[in-house]
Amino acid sequence: MINYTPQNQLSLEFFEHPFETELDKNNRWVRLAGLIPWDSIASVYSRKLNSDTGRKSINIRIVIASIIIKHKLCLDDRGTIQMITENIYLQFFCGLKSFTTKPVFDPSLFVDIRKRLGGSEFAAFNKLVIEKSEKLKPHQASIIRKSNNNNDSLSSQNKNRGTLKVDATVADQEVTFPTDLKLLNEARENTERIIDLLYNPQYDKIKPRTYRRIARKDYLNKAKKKQKSKKEIQHGIKKQLQYLRRDLKIADELIAKPNIEILLKRDRKLLETIKEVYDQQKFMYKNKTHKCDNRIVNLYQPHVRPIVRGKDKNKTEFGSKINISEVGGFCRIDRFSWLAYNEGVDAELQVENYKHLYKCYPKYFLADQIYLTRSNRKYLKEKGIKILGKPLGRPSKTEIQTSGQKYRQKKKLAERNHVEGKFGQAKRGYGLNNIKAKLPETSESWINAIFFIMNLTKLLKVADKWGFYFVSIFKQLLRLVINHFNLRIFVQRQYLLSISQS
Repeated sequence: MINYTPQNQLSLEFFEHPFETELDKNNRWVRLAGLIPWDSIASVYSRKLNSDTGRKSINIRIVIASIIIKHKLCLDDRGTIQMITENIYLQFFCGLKSFTTKPVFDPSLFVDIRKRLGGSEFAAFNKLVIEKSEKLKPHQASIIRKSNNNNDSLSSQNKNRGTLKVDATVADQEVTFPTDLKLLNEARENTERIIDLLYNPQYDKIKPRTYRRIARKDYLNKAKKKQKSKKEIQHGIKKQLQYLRRDLKIADELIAKPNIEILLKRDRKLLETIKEVYDQQKFMYKNKTHKCDNRIVNLYQPHVRPIVRGKDKNKTEFGSKINISEVGGFCRIDRFSWLAYNEGVDAELQVENYKHLYKCYPKYFLADQIYLTRSNRKYLKEKGIKILGKPLGRPSKTEIQTSGQKYRQKKKLAERNHVEGKFGQAKRGYGLNNIKAKLPETSESWINAIFFIMNLTKLLKVADKWGFYFVSIFKQLLRLVINHFNLRIFVQRQYLLSISQS
């Protein structure tokens, strides 16, 4: 049977809506709005604002809520504002007092918001969220309240609580896979565009010759080949270097002339990047190598570096490298860098960050073998932290573990998969593997916002878990009271019945 509503029966004026009725209190945005410490987060955000001078800012709660909605629903800037305009629950989440069809602010302001929110601000946000989650837990499950109640006279073994899991990954930027030939062709085309902007026919009768058609044809002849030999690639790079050298020389001559059009700041910066790319590619071509210091792989994002990870899917990734720590499902970024580095050197930093947040050292430290160096093992041993991993050197012949001990250690060691799961959640669910921000500071804000949203999602789960826990305990206590009351009534009835029979 076919079910269909004709088009002439649909009218917005007669459309029934539930706005006049009571809204759902169990909606996820309503529950999340009641859990977030808005006042504390607003005080952190307002540090970047001037309270005395300047124009009145947009409501801070609307700004923070918009960032949460954007990354929670994986929307773009314009889509976020449109979604808030259409959804009554999202407007309540933003702190609006009534429903409105007007946009809360212009989507272009998201760029300024991301510039204002850096890694330190999101670190403070995550700390507030973790403290909120610890308050929701009972005393036996809270790490912070346990640590605050401990005395200094206790041994270090009793002070260590919790499990610290650490790992590193790369947050991929949205850039095309770079090749030397493609990068040089893109640099040549942009240089030719800048030459067209600098050329003034009033002062220069003859336009400088750039051979752009021939250069384009030479590039396509090499790029369209499915199988290219090393000799062909080197020959194509040599030609593009020659074309680019001529174009850069012409651009410098035009800039040096008087009465020339002044380039925009973006084009001036791009021209400097192109010159640096030319020097790097020329160095690698002459020395027959594929490595150089601070190698540029994208003209518009020169801060992006190639990071070799050795993964099966992508051996080389292009983006920022982050080192995170995970405790109880909550993640924090301990180090953010655009350069490749050895994440093992951050083990001491991550342990001290744990100590600063939870007021105690962790009991267990779970990490890859790259973290378990001799210096890190020595440091962890001094702090009384247990290491679950393969020991250095040959296996001991005297120390023999039982099957039960091996099973418990293997089960505890498997908890390190939680941090790997967080990477999968961030990349597949929130776009950590496709960062669309262009500037280095906005990219850092974008990445930190993703982990902040993941912590808020975990906070909602913690509230539901312990809320159900306390409700079940209350129901059990209520059931005991009712049973006790019924038992007393039964005993009294039996006593009165025995007296009447006697």
